[in-house]
Amino acid sequence: MTSLWMKDAETPARLRLTPGSRFDTVVIGAGITGLVTALLLAESGAEVAVVEGRRIGESTTGASTGKVSLLQGTRAQRIRRRHGDRALINYVEANQAGRQWLLRYCEEHSLPVQRESAVTYAQSAGEKSAVRKELEALRVARLPVESMTEADVPFPFFGAVTLFDQAQLDPIALLAALAAEVEAHTAPIFESTLVHNVHEGEHGELRVETEHGDITARTVVIATGTPFLDRGGYFARLVPRRSYLSAFRVTEPIPQPMFLSAGSPTRSVRYAPTPEGDVLMVGGHGHVVGRAPSAQRHADELIEWTRRWFPSAEPLHSWSAQDYLPIDELPYVGPLLPGREQILVATGYAKWGLTNGVAAALALAGRVTGKPPAWAGSLSSWRTSELRSLPTAVSANASVARQLLTGWRHALGSGRGALPAEGQGRIERHGVMPTAVSTVDGVTTEISAVCPHLGGILCWNDAEKSWDCPLHGSRFAPDGTLLDGPASSSLRPLASPYRAPNWLPGTER
Repeated sequence: MTSLWMKDAETPARLRLTPGSRFDTVVIGAGITGLVTALLLAESGAEVAVVEGRRIGESTTGASTGKVSLLQGTRAQRIRRRHGDRALINYVEANQAGRQWLLRYCEEHSLPVQRESAVTYAQSAGEKSAVRKELEALRVARLPVESMTEADVPFPFFGAVTLFDQAQLDPIALLAALAAEVEAHTAPIFESTLVHNVHEGEHGELRVETEHGDITARTVVIATGTPFLDRGGYFARLVPRRSYLSAFRVTEPIPQPMFLSAGSPTRSVRYAPTPEGDVLMVGGHGHVVGRAPSAQRHADELIEWTRRWFPSAEPLHSWSAQDYLPIDELPYVGPLLPGREQILVATGYAKWGLTNGVAAALALAGRVTGKPPAWAGSLSSWRTSELRSLPTAVSANASVARQLLTGWRHALGSGRGALPAEGQGRIERHGVMPTAVSTVDGVTTEISAVCPHLGGILCWNDAEKSWDCPLHGSRFAPDGTLLDGPASSSLRPLASPYRAPNWLPGTER
């Protein structure tokens, strides 16, 4: 599953980490937060390095819709309900600062940006109340939102709230420009370098342990989708969600505003310019990672919905993205542990990383330099207001416990079977070892079915041919390579890969 943004992207490969170096700050993760944080610190004169486990653009930012908006579905009303008016105003101010920085950067570097209205719409009569509450909440937050009663769209529309002069862009082009400028400030970016741990070293410095050796720093910023260090228990404060996107060639008119439904299943609609002309981009139909009986069904439903309302729709690219929803509704930006400023984190953007991610970078760089923005406290990683979210946390983690018990019960009751068909995977018990067996591209591979994070039993993702953990969202390729955290290590194959014969059902070429 390759995103539209990656189709013609020309991003140079970077070298793996060379161990033994020392920096003022090491930023882990080369998404929007990591690269902007590194750039801000490098501009201030700090010695900075960025360490990325995969390639730039291969994770959340590079798979996003590319929307830069202060109207974010129905988030405003949820934040207001949980935290009150002042917290909502601070959240909007933070996102406004992130949006302004980002759009100014794009203008200064001649990156294409389309200025369009953002629209949160009701796709049924039952969603009209949510639209009305979002309008009220954003007016409290002093945004010039307006009500819409009609729209020139083919899909069901029961009213909306709109905010003019928002933006959309190509996130891969943005990351490429940021990476080049980071390196222009003599800050190295190391790719294909998985970080396993961060330890306290000598003289108060931190030792960053990677698969290619160690480096040291005074400060470490963890800018991965979810922190891979369990200190702070962020895995229990986030809900990992997978959502699906497709780009289509259509002959029908494509709506110009950026539409997002107020209810579920989520439908996000925007146009995207390409050298061959505008294409229609539709996203949504998400689910908690590892908990869908068939991820492919979610992806198919998105395409079915698009073809229903745009009959000429021809899928060009389909892909997915992983985001983390904070149980407290607000992002977590600040120290990994209370009062410990050496390790900083940023997570929980709830699918709005292009504004939240830049705001987080501004807050993180401000903490390091001693000049945090006035609104930074509202996004703190440790705040007393989170006590209000305790019932939500209990519910979320009770669900995790059920997934853990159900997974092990199923795994221990499963015996060996015939080789999985092409594109399929299943859990078997080999002796006392739960084993994940899959066949992809004619190769059958066996790996441990136990997630190295907290021991969840993996589930097969039939849309992306991956093994996903239903506890906290770690994901692995069929050969065990780590794709998403909070796990910090890959799974090794239990036996040599077996190339399935071409007569096995489903393996015909």
